[in-house]
Amino acid sequence: MTDTLLAITLLWIFVVIYSVAAAFDFGAGFWSMVYLNHDQTRATTIANRYLSPSWEVTNVFIVLIVVGLVSFFPGATFKLGTVLLVPGSLVVLLILIRSAFMIFSHLVQKYHKMLSVVSGITGLIVPALLISVLPITQGGYIEDIDGVERLLLGELLTSPHGLAYVGLAVTSTLFLSSLLLADYSYVAGEKQAFAVYRRDAILLGPLTLLMAMLTLVTMERAAPWLYARLWDYLPWLIASAACFFVGYITLLLPQERRFLLHLPRIAVISVIVQYLLASYAYGAAHLPYVVYPDVTIESGFTHPNTFRALFVSYIVGFALLTPGFLLFWRMFMKDSRYLRQ
Repeated sequence: MTDTLLAITLLWIFVVIYSVAAAFDFGAGFWSMVYLNHDQTRATTIANRYLSPSWEVTNVFIVLIVVGLVSFFPGATFKLGTVLLVPGSLVVLLILIRSAFMIFSHLVQKYHKMLSVVSGITGLIVPALLISVLPITQGGYIEDIDGVERLLLGELLTSPHGLAYVGLAVTSTLFLSSLLLADYSYVAGEKQAFAVYRRDAILLGPLTLLMAMLTLVTMERAAPWLYARLWDYLPWLIASAACFFVGYITLLLPQERRFLLHLPRIAVISVIVQYLLASYAYGAAHLPYVVYPDVTIESGFTHPNTFRALFVSYIVGFALLTPGFLLFWRMFMKDSRYLRQ
């Protein structure tokens, strides 16, 4: 494996991990707002209990993505940083506002409801803005005028392909988060909250699949080069769809505790694997372009010596962070004393 391929693989792993973790995080904020006045189900309590420790961990990966992109592919960073100045700044501002409310809501009780509203609104806007990077990198939405590049934001937000990606971001965020919160409620023994989130996941599953199909259909016209390459990874896409159906069928089965298998957890894992497989197919088909057609992994790459030093530092950093992530999982996702408080 070449240095450039190793670098883009590591960076794409960060992107995929953040995408899934952020979907859980932002979606939980949305459900917290939706069920704010449904005290009898305790659905908002469950969502806030998940949000309380998770949002800090999620933000670690967006920092890794930005630092990795700047370090490994400065050429791509310059191009993306120029055209994404407005939407990128808006994302940072929304995350900053959300994080501020996350902190102060635990100190001042009167901000509790406002936190749910802010988390709910940003929980849909931020994923929609973040996913817009994907169609931008596929080409057709960057205009070069006398050497100055600018993003055709209006065209992006009104094109069927751009709107399909926005729809996919929103439905995926809500579907993944409702799945996780259903499992979270199940472990916590909150039967009413579990029923609510399970119902939401059952409703959102087909809608998410529909938006994924619309994204592929619109890609044929908006990015024919990528659409043609995706067919080379058809087995991965079929495996991804199979994992979705396994997770969805598991969700439909009776969920009584007499089963030895933890069905909600199986549904969550199956759907996560589905997204991982689809992400691999998309990322592999996108190579060698970082931004089509101007920036490739070779043209935007940093100096090899710089890459090797940075790569070693990333490996060491991950070796230090991994025990912390495992401890976090055991304390806040599996510890019955925290879940059943």
